[in-house]
Amino acid sequence: MTGSSADRSRTARWTARLGVTAAAALAALGLGLGSAEAAPAAPAATTPGTPCAVTARACMDLSSRQAWLTDGAGHVTAGPFAARGGKSGASTPTGTFTVQNKVKNYWSKAFDAPMPNSVFFKPGYAFHAGSPAVASNGCIHLTRAVSQQFFDTLAPGDQVQIVR
Repeated sequence: MTGSSADRSRTARWTARLGVTAAAALAALGLGLGSAEAAPAAPAATTPGTPCAVTARACMDLSSRQAWLTDGAGHVTAGPFAARGGKSGASTPTGTFTVQNKVKNYWSKAFDAPMPNSVFFKPGYAFHAGSPAVASNGCIHLTRAVSQQFFDTLAPGDQVQIVR
């Protein structure tokens, strides 16, 4: 073999780069060397009667305006209840969260309004008493009786899922 050690090393690096690039291009073209897309994830198990994961202790479906309490093992313990999320421009976040804290008689300084039975699942967002007929500023409105049930049932660390 001719050439210096540095030349041979440089050639080997370029050959490796070209090989990786060519393999990636062929895979993207679907020529049998793999797929450029990841396989879809298996759907998560949901609690029957709800759109939420089995592990969620509270479930909120923003589209149907319904909420449930579950045992976190796939069984509904209460609900569905009428519930309402945020208005346009102040939407309720979707995803999986954990209960951070609870405040029985919280007063919102941002909106100068009471939020009885607040169960916070994200900073600034809570399930609380309010009219389910009225869109909120991002929280989830429940009737007073239902908000009391959420307050009594949920504990910090419990999983909450909000879906659209």
